[in-house]
Amino acid sequence: MDGPKLVRRWAAAALAVVICGWLSTLAPAAERVELVKAQRNGLPPPKAPEPEPAPAPPPPDCVRAKCVALTFDDGPAASTGELLDILAARHVKATFFLIGENAAEHPELVRREHEAGHELADHSYSHADLGRASEKKILSELTRTQDAIRRASGVTPVMLRPPYGSTSKRLTRITRDLGMAQVLWTVDPQDWESRDTEDVERQVLKAARPGHIVLMHDIHRTTVRAVPKIIDGLAARGYVFVTVSELFGGRLTPGKEYVQLNSGAPQGLP
Repeated sequence: MDGPKLVRRWAAAALAVVICGWLSTLAPAAERVELVKAQRNGLPPPKAPEPEPAPAPPPPDCVRAKCVALTFDDGPAASTGELLDILAARHVKATFFLIGENAAEHPELVRREHEAGHELADHSYSHADLGRASEKKILSELTRTQDAIRRASGVTPVMLRPPYGSTSKRLTRITRDLGMAQVLWTVDPQDWESRDTEDVERQVLKAARPGHIVLMHDIHRTTVRAVPKIIDGLAARGYVFVTVSELFGGRLTPGKEYVQLNSGAPQGLP
């Protein structure tokens, strides 16, 4: 073999050693091989794999922690977007009981609620009095709402809040058959009536206790504007914010009525 060829081979080998040594500080062996192959073939280097997302922390044990569930009825509406910004800024998850016709009108807000990690639930299609409704009416109100939420978010709710808190043996049987628990509330600041931000703040902060479910309405901007001080005030007292299913440890029985958590046991109405 002539001298120039030998020199070129030695130079190429030395360069390969230098490159591999440099790559060893940056990537695992398999990735180094792929990178060297790409360089030899004049191709762009392969993309590094995306890092695995960190697992979400487990929900708090609400038997021991001071848990409270913030819930919002009747949306989504224009003011829901403002509420979602507030919850995101404070890293709080809530439960939204959606009106079906509003979910059908604002699927982008339903999708945003779901993607932010909030819990979606059924509040009938037209805010009907389900406790007095016929079986046909109940089924229509519930299934149409379920369909609207599923189309927007890809999830099917497993909870219902009967409008006005109106329930019946018929509704209990139907929700049991549909796999839906009935969720009522413990704290009601009557925000739909007062439309007074300071009054809503005062009523919730006065009444909330560990294991309580707070009822509010995201269709009222006066309520949405009360939420920052409600969250900050409860957090200052050591409360943690959970969804309704987290409050009960993820164990809700279809058909059963839930009002609050007390000593680890679901408390329902007779």
